[in-house]
Amino acid sequence: MRFPPLVAPASVLPDGEAERAARQIRLPEIGEDGQRRLFAARVCVVGAGGLGSPALLYLASAGIGTICIVDDDVVDTSNLQRQVLFGVADVGRLKGHVAAERIRAVSPRTTVIRAHERLTSDNAERMLAGYDLVIDGSDTFDTRYAVADACDALGVPLVWGSVLRFDAQATVFWSRPPHGEPVRLRDVFPTAPPVEDVPSCADAGVLGALCGQVGAVLAAESIKLICGVGDPILGRMLVMDALSARTREVPLVPASASGHADTASVPRGRADVRTIDPDELAALGDVLLLDVREEEEFRAGSIPGAHSVPLGRLRSDPSAIDTDRPVVVFCQLGPRARVAASVLRAAAPEAEILLLDGGYQAWSAVGRTSAANA
Repeated sequence: MRFPPLVAPASVLPDGEAERAARQIRLPEIGEDGQRRLFAARVCVVGAGGLGSPALLYLASAGIGTICIVDDDVVDTSNLQRQVLFGVADVGRLKGHVAAERIRAVSPRTTVIRAHERLTSDNAERMLAGYDLVIDGSDTFDTRYAVADACDALGVPLVWGSVLRFDAQATVFWSRPPHGEPVRLRDVFPTAPPVEDVPSCADAGVLGALCGQVGAVLAAESIKLICGVGDPILGRMLVMDALSARTREVPLVPASASGHADTASVPRGRADVRTIDPDELAALGDVLLLDVREEEEFRAGSIPGAHSVPLGRLRSDPSAIDTDRPVVVFCQLGPRARVAASVLRAAAPEAEILLLDGGYQAWSAVGRTSAANA
């Protein structure tokens, strides 16, 4: 669904900008009018890390007129594997300062605003007010929900992405689009999962090149919205699997007509996905136990009778799963299983999909406790 341009064009481009952006201006969908819209745009990027770094570089190269960088962190050596804004000489420096230097080197006419204040639910709306669009490249749930809630209140489109291991997601959330149904973060993920349920990049690892791929997608979606071209990914989630080199879409269900996010679901029917405790498993009878961890994890130990279908393979062909009987999905802790359940729900809306609470780790703990009490 195409939207009207988000930003009115600047009256003129600054000297030299038409030459710098000449190859982009040659695109008939953008042209000089679109380039002037980009120069008039004000974009805020939350987080200058794995996603924010490539997004900032491509926003600058595209000619965005004003870019705000929200990041109060310093460059660490471990960042260099994926945060392409920074080099070895930048270790220990403020990310916002380094990012501003890189942006000005690429696009000298871009105004860069450095916000070193930590964004919270208390100040997010104030910090994001006045921007046409926000990109969320943050790495904590508290920040992500604070950004999303502020964008919802402000009516500002939120271009959103996440990466972990070899898996990534990207979409656009917008509480007040010009037409069509709004889709918000809380429609998709009503509340943040417990921190202990979701491994961080430091714990689980992340493919740096995939961060670059997703960051470029976020920049491209921002450019499309600003110029009013193409079909933005509002209402659909791009799901990327770097191991299989496959990208698929999961439809997102908007909030209900009443506007209550707790009645919404993603994908369709996700509200029907039920969570069960490990001690309920034995009483379920004939079910398909689906272990969506990697094969080496499965070989190291799994629930007896479980079938190994790693999440990447499931995403590439969810129709291959037999959903004629109830399917119990589990991973090590829960995050991958939740994604798998969403994928299965989108492929088989009428199927009975169950989530094993706490995953294999919780099941193992129950088994050890039972053995100790025997």
